[in-house]
Amino acid sequence: MTTTAPTTNGRVIALAHYSARALLEGVLTRHGITFEQSVTLRAAAVAGDSTGRDELVADVIGSLKADESVVRGVIDDMTAAKLLEKDPATDSRLRLTDAGRELYETTTAETAEISARLYAGIPAEDLAVAGRVLTLLTQRANAELAGARVTAGA
Repeated sequence: MTTTAPTTNGRVIALAHYSARALLEGVLTRHGITFEQSVTLRAAAVAGDSTGRDELVADVIGSLKADESVVRGVIDDMTAAKLLEKDPATDSRLRLTDAGRELYETTTAETAEISARLYAGIPAEDLAVAGRVLTLLTQRANAELAGARVTAGA
């Protein structure tokens, strides 16, 4: 009996997301951080030496689609835990502490190993198609969300 692969749809995407996220959450839990904190660590690391607090908030909101107050709370918690700190040159900017950078590098390395196993053997062409489809779906969903916010604010 031949089985055909399911067509890409919301359920297939969600199952892949939640399966991979469960693996990620295992890494994060071992290191005592949440998914939201890991997204914030990544955003701060990618920003470079430092980033404006508001820019960091906007970046994390864009990634998580979370409420601003939740993201600001995550940033406050991470500052209290000494993973983020004010940039001594400019109080309105934040940067990773040495502990924050080490945690980011450690969790990134561990999750890269998991990702390598998950993506092993998938042809590059298939990954490219999946990337294009998922990027288009993300753009469309973001446009829908932006439209919903405009409508709700009207």
